[in-house]
Amino acid sequence: MQAGLVVLCLAYVLSQFFRAFLAVLTTDLGRDIGATPEDLAFASGLWFLLFAAMQIPVGWALDRVGPRRSSALLLLIGGAGGAGLFAVATTPFHVALAMALIGVGCSPVLMASYYIFAREFPPAKFATLAAIMLGVGSVGNLVASYPTALAVELMGWRATLAGLAIISGVVAAGIWLSVHDPKRVETEQKGSVLDLLKEPALWAILPLMLVAYAPSAALRGLWAGPYFRDVFNLSTAQIGQATLIMGAAMIAGTFAYGPLDRIFKTRKWVIFGGNALGAVALVLLCLWIDAGVWLSILLLAVIGFLGASFPVIMAHGRAFIPAHLVGRGVTLLNLFGIGGAGLAQFATGRIHAASVGIGPTAPYTAIFGFFAATLAIGCVIYLFSRDSVD
Repeated sequence: MQAGLVVLCLAYVLSQFFRAFLAVLTTDLGRDIGATPEDLAFASGLWFLLFAAMQIPVGWALDRVGPRRSSALLLLIGGAGGAGLFAVATTPFHVALAMALIGVGCSPVLMASYYIFAREFPPAKFATLAAIMLGVGSVGNLVASYPTALAVELMGWRATLAGLAIISGVVAAGIWLSVHDPKRVETEQKGSVLDLLKEPALWAILPLMLVAYAPSAALRGLWAGPYFRDVFNLSTAQIGQATLIMGAAMIAGTFAYGPLDRIFKTRKWVIFGGNALGAVALVLLCLWIDAGVWLSILLLAVIGFLGASFPVIMAHGRAFIPAHLVGRGVTLLNLFGIGGAGLAQFATGRIHAASVGIGPTAPYTAIFGFFAATLAIGCVIYLFSRDSVD
């Protein structure tokens, strides 16, 4: 199982890469195929929404089929196929379709590992193991910044995507060969996602899951690129360096959050404190929107660091999910997390289009303000949640 988890981690590196690499392709795709920031926001939103929509069937597949076949087949067809389509794209529509396919391909990867953690390891270690997988896998976030910018400059974005299609296919084959499915839970209890939604303890957790990951995912995955280009006139390589810093902060935040529930004997207040501070950082970014490029980079890094509470929120919700519904439970939580990021990309694309003629800073002030407001609302609802520590 250790070898299988390593390969799943490699697959998650790809998943993190694909959700974040558009930020450094903004200039190249605009020049070569006429893709606007709104087009890329739509394509990025499709990645997240298709990823989220797949969580329901993926949850069923994890419980009934197992993580091995679910992950390998979807990554091969969607991940490798979508990257190949992206490599030959000639219009923004082709990019959107490719991103949708890649979202389907990446949809089971992290949840397959979380399913294995939930079934094969003690519950008290779930948050730490989930954070380690998320943190190590987030190397893909770093690769999607400055290294990708260098690759694009050296051999072009088409060759870069063709290489990623090949890598995705190889990793899919590795999952098929190395992952072993945990023994199925034998029980006469029946259940579905609807049964999970009847659990009141989840009602105050799911809204924060919907909005907590969206700011860092959307800013790192797309809006950091146009923001630094339009407000500070940075080049592709400079945008890559700036997003590299934010990506590193997101990884550091993931590892920092992982053991905090065991250190402080609470999940609720670790999650609330981090996300409340994240909302404050977003407000400061609105107020100091063009005060200086390094100040903006610092604030984006803080937002990325504080926005890495995903595995702890996942562990908080996991505590209220019965064993025979673990697959569907973790994918339901993931549906809200990834779906929120997808909805946010569609919303912010419209916000950008509506305010782009006002001035260079106006669209980004509106976008960052939107994220600050939604995150604050999520934190208020989360105050009514019930704490859990295994």
